[in-house]
Amino acid sequence: MKRIVLITGASSGYGKATAKAFKDNGDTVIMTARNAERLEEARKEVGGDLAFSMDVTNPADWDRAVETVKSTYGRLDILVNNAGGGIAIKEVSEFSTEEIDATIKLNLNSVIYGCRAFADMMKEQKSGTMINISSVCARQCWPTWSVYAAAKAGVLNFSKGMYLEMQPHGVRVSCVVPSSASTGFQSACGIGETTDRLLPEDIAETVLYIANLPARAVVEDVTVWGIDKQINPL
Repeated sequence: MKRIVLITGASSGYGKATAKAFKDNGDTVIMTARNAERLEEARKEVGGDLAFSMDVTNPADWDRAVETVKSTYGRLDILVNNAGGGIAIKEVSEFSTEEIDATIKLNLNSVIYGCRAFADMMKEQKSGTMINISSVCARQCWPTWSVYAAAKAGVLNFSKGMYLEMQPHGVRVSCVVPSSASTGFQSACGIGETTDRLLPEDIAETVLYIANLPARAVVEDVTVWGIDKQINPL
């Protein structure tokens, strides 16, 4: 049976690559993002089955996503909470209150909203996989990344607690912790794009691997580094 997969932030970067990986695997892929025009371009490029615009920081948009999935497919097998962004990368003293709140909402609240939205559906199915995308900032420290790191550390630990809640219902919750890759993330933050060797496709393959494990197995969390990155001590 084709699995029904929903991926947020699917218009570019990890999300777009992940959509292609699942589509190439033979799954039915639902792609979401804020920018409808870019999203439709991405859907056509990867061959996604359905795309709709949503703001992952808005709980009402998650409610609409549930209704769309339920009315169109009747179930959801895999949820990939990928949407996120830096908002601002600078010293904490320079943040406005609005920037702090926006960073936490986009990178942490949205993941919680997404898991909450589809929890009941997956409980009723007694199956499903939720995969949340964090960041190595959850485990390592760099100046100017503190607010973003706080949100991504929240994603990692939220995923562990969510798994314990969903485990009795046969639902898996995993967290992928990627190093930086050239996805446009850095440019959007105003800090200049990187030339990292890690590619979005590498993270996509990791997500697909987790989803393809037998139902009896679950990955708690996995960190993926580019071979050119060095943290000492790791």
